[in-house]
Amino acid sequence: MNSAAIPDEKETLRFLLDIARTLDKHVELRSSLRPLLSLLEVRAGLVRGMVTLLERSTGVLKIEEANGLSAEEKEQGKYRLGEGLIGRVFETGLPVVVPDLSREPRFLNRAGARSKEDLAGLACYCFPLLSGGSVIGTLSAERRLPGEQQDEWMQWDQGLLEQVASIIADSAKLRERILEEQFRLREELLNNDQKTVPLSSRAVHSGSSIISTSTSMQRVYELIAQVAPSNATVLITGESGTGKELVAQEIHRLSRRADRPYVKINCAALPESIIESELFGHEKGAFTGAVARRKGRFELAHRGTLFLDEIGELSPQVQVKLLRVLQEREIERVGGDHPIKVDVRLIAATNRKLEQEVKAGKFREDLYYRLNVFPIHVPPLRERKSDIVLLADYFVEKYAEKNGKLIQRISSPALDLLTSYHWPGNVRELENCIERAAILSTDMVIHSYHLPPSLQSAQSTNTEPTATLEAALSRLEKELIVEVLKITSGNMAAAARRLGITERQIGLKVHHYGINWRLYRSAKM
Repeated sequence: MNSAAIPDEKETLRFLLDIARTLDKHVELRSSLRPLLSLLEVRAGLVRGMVTLLERSTGVLKIEEANGLSAEEKEQGKYRLGEGLIGRVFETGLPVVVPDLSREPRFLNRAGARSKEDLAGLACYCFPLLSGGSVIGTLSAERRLPGEQQDEWMQWDQGLLEQVASIIADSAKLRERILEEQFRLREELLNNDQKTVPLSSRAVHSGSSIISTSTSMQRVYELIAQVAPSNATVLITGESGTGKELVAQEIHRLSRRADRPYVKINCAALPESIIESELFGHEKGAFTGAVARRKGRFELAHRGTLFLDEIGELSPQVQVKLLRVLQEREIERVGGDHPIKVDVRLIAATNRKLEQEVKAGKFREDLYYRLNVFPIHVPPLRERKSDIVLLADYFVEKYAEKNGKLIQRISSPALDLLTSYHWPGNVRELENCIERAAILSTDMVIHSYHLPPSLQSAQSTNTEPTATLEAALSRLEKELIVEVLKITSGNMAAAARRLGITERQIGLKVHHYGINWRLYRSAKM
């Protein structure tokens, strides 16, 4: 299609169909733009394809995807109303066609400096992305026109790009409606306070790895959505196994740094002797074994996100250096003598109560306030019981596939055990239990007896108590008296003092239970 001959109507329709299929393959519009622009270049011969989308919070058009531009050049590409060719299309909602860019004074050349010689004979097209009568972005591309059939090529390019822009705008509109519908359904679930939901509705948030429909977790997700677009430092708190790392990943996924590095480190998993080197890097010869210069996690996460898990485990010395990084936005490698500027969005997590750690002098107060800019608390699983069945179903699918098994359901007794258990280990414990059960299952069903003993009840194991409460207490009282008599070598007075009763009371109980106290005295003699 990128040959010298102008494509006919059939070829053009086939190309537009491929464009529509490309958009349909991706859940998010953003991820579909790169392959779409590649199609424009490879199949249609239109180079430097670029899509800008409106950033509603600032009212500025920002380059969402562009062929031939580096990440730095994309960052520079921002356009206000009426600014340059793109800003003009944004303002008027009308397409702009430039036969020769070298003669166009409105062309800003902002996203990559090019000489007039490079621009000579280069046609540029820019079309608005219209949704509901409003401009939500632009689609632009370029072609170096051949010596002949220039007018025909320009006419074909305009017709094609107008159709592609319409397809992109319709796709964006459809995705917006889907998000609105998901939000409406979520609001209905919250308002109705439903305790159970169909398994098919578990993916409430498109693309998210967080599986939940409980009210408490929906509040967490709302906080994630609010803080993700910013560069604010986030402190995630909660018990072990609640999913703090998933929250950090979701913040990064929804942030403007999503296509940048996401680096994570568990502060509790590394010895104190190397944690400083891991975070800040080291120079060659800085210490024994430092045979070469090494970048730390802060440098590796430059322009991206760094997740520090179990930050409460950091030593006071490292806390001081971390505070300096947050204040100055620069680091020094171990053994280094000059600062290195870093642009890192920091997310920290801990299962400790840092307020108490600060009061006890174990954690720096100034660092705590630097980290606690935007706190998010992840509730334990026992406080979101409605998520248990949802998560169990997800883990069954995951480990059935991993182990090559077909498991169709979880039995009712097993579900009863799962929902009645208090889950001290939270989601991590639930995942481990389901993995074990999936391995043990032989009939495509997870039964209650596949679950660990810690989850079993007296009813599920046929170990319900048969004695009355009075009989059970009497048995316990007798055992306790015998144990104390053994300790005191049959000394009734000493045994009475240990049990907090009188000698007369212990004498009566020994007689009542038929205990031969002399046996224990003679055994020690």
